[in-house]
Amino acid sequence: MILDDYMIATDINSEVLCLGYPIYNSSLDNLPNKSKLLVNTINQYSYCISEEDATFKEALLKSDVILPDGVGIVFASKWLNGVKVKKIAGADFHEYQLKRLNKINGSCFYLGASNETLGKIETRLKKEYPNVKFGSYSPPYKPSFTEEDNAKMIQEVNNFRPDVLFVGMTAPKQEKWSYAHKGELDAKIICSIGAVFDFYAGSVERPSKIWQNLGLEWLGRLLKEPKRMWRRYIYYGFIFSKHLVKAKFSRL
Repeated sequence: MILDDYMIATDINSEVLCLGYPIYNSSLDNLPNKSKLLVNTINQYSYCISEEDATFKEALLKSDVILPDGVGIVFASKWLNGVKVKKIAGADFHEYQLKRLNKINGSCFYLGASNETLGKIETRLKKEYPNVKFGSYSPPYKPSFTEEDNAKMIQEVNNFRPDVLFVGMTAPKQEKWSYAHKGELDAKIICSIGAVFDFYAGSVERPSKIWQNLGLEWLGRLLKEPKRMWRRYIYYGFIFSKHLVKAKFSRL
């Protein structure tokens, strides 16, 4: 189904259509109850990239849940249609799931990053969430995977059969991979969370709660890693603004 380019509230499904994407607009306690749930996030950067990459756009649109991960999407919701949504970052979803899994003695699997990063995640996880069963696999670092690579990754996940599969391969690679192999993966929840692997491992420090609460987490990341982040936040920030203006005034 092709969605409109504008935003309308759809309270029945706890979603808001923003720039053509059904954005989740409820508490994480109210996630859809499905046998297999594909969760992705969207921010101004991923929106702009999806407009240039049809496969990525399809992967997002076919998600069961798209979380509003960024103040750009929150602002777009309010400015275009007066609908307020709460930002839910990938790190927030990750923390929520770990707390939930710890209560039910559940399991999670981390697919992505280096063995060193995965080792740091395991150490911290065992300390903070001792009831959670941990599994992981570090796929090869390359632009695209071979059929053998994909088969190995799927096998590693399915041998573990996690309640939650966290995929961290950077966008849009991780979203495309999760969507392409959703039907083959034996996991109840599949979520692409990218930089959260490094945040939780401590390899990259997430901006403090002060930055987060002010809606300036993006600025904190930009100041910490200007060479890597300027294009994402400055260049694509400008591109995203153009999309918003076009959407706003084409409706008048």
